Order: sequence, then C-alpha cells, then structure tokens
Amino acid sequence: MARRVSGMPLEPLLGWAGFWGQRILVRPGVFVPRRRTELLVSEALALLGPGDVVVDLCCGSGAVGTALLAEAVPIELYLSDIDEAATACAALNVGGRATVLTGDLFASLPAALRGRVDVLVANAPYVPTAAIETMPPEARLHEARVALDGGDDGLDVQRRVVADAPRWLSPGGTLLIETSERQAAALARLFRASGLVPRIVRSEELDATVVAGGLA
Repeated sequence: MARRVSGMPLEPLLGWAGFWGQRILVRPGVFVPRRRTELLVSEALALLGPGDVVVDLCCGSGAVGTALLAEAVPIELYLSDIDEAATACAALNVGGRATVLTGDLFASLPAALRGRVDVLVANAPYVPTAAIETMPPEARLHEARVALDGGDDGLDVQRRVVADAPRWLSPGGTLLIETSERQAAALARLFRASGLVPRIVRSEELDATVVAGGLA
C-alpha cells in the first residue's frame, strides 16, 4: 500500500493486468496494456484465418499476441520489442506458443517472413515527446520511455513501421496500428504514401483508434 501511495502503478505491484479477459503478467518498468488496445485485437481477429502468419511489433508485455492466441485460431505468431524487459514478460505470457524476439522493429524478424505476414499489428509509441510530461505519473515515471515517446509529432516510430510494412505483408495482408484520434488522419496519409489503402476504425466506448490497411 505504501508503494501504491508513492505512485507505483497497481499492475506491476499485483504482477498482472487485466486485458481481453486474460491476466497479463507485468513486471516493473514494462508498459502496462491499456483496455483501448482491445480494439486492435478485435480488428485483427476479424482478419485472421487458420495458419495465418501474424507479427506483433512493439509487443510490450505481449498482451495483444496473448489475446489472439486465446481465441483458439491456430496462427504462426511472432512478437518483437526493443526492450528486453518487455520481451521477457511477453515470453512468459505466450508460454512457448509463439516466437518472441528482441530488436528494433523489423530488424529482429527472420528474413523468411518477408512477403508472408498476413496480419501485422503494432502498438508503437505515439505520445509526442513534449506531451510525456503531462502524462499520469504511473506512466511517466514507471514505464520505459521507449514505450511512450513517439517523437515530435508522435508518429516517428509509426512512420518507420508503415514505410517497411509493404515488404513484409503477404498479398492480401493487412497492417493495423493503434493511434490517437487526433493523429489518425496523418497516419492514414502515411499508409497511402507507402501504397497501403487505409481505413480508420474508431471505438467511442474504448476511446480507441486504429488505422488499418493493405496493399493497393
């Protein structure tokens, strides 16, 4: 209780966070999954078929991948994050049912996946650098900055994901990225510039926004 009063987030104190009906293991310093990211899960599930190749970039604790696995659709799943503490958590959460890799975005993925990814999901950091100081202390002081900081306009990491995604997507494959409602139009323009046909999905209930798109 003393640690909670001092500002320590509840989830790492408990050791888990609730997400998509699952208990996601969370360790100190690792990004805590937000309920709004369940929109990313539901949009991905609507696209999945048996045996599909799925990549979860910027996977954090592996919450999205764990949720996808929970739906009992047999998929070939890869999760990647630049933060070793996050991928250690993700490995515990997926429990050997997927491949967890540590590295900078696509650099960690096996080259054999190029042109084979049916669903590519990314909850890349999208908080503008200047806005981090306005975030609640639970996030600002207790989560890795690399999981929050999206650069001057919040789109730096998303820009890189969108630029490289077409080389990894299969014919008919789809990229899905969580973003803010304010940033969605700019992200959709990035999709178009990379040859992807975007659509913006919004959930008022979850206060969540996803931009999704496949190759034209």
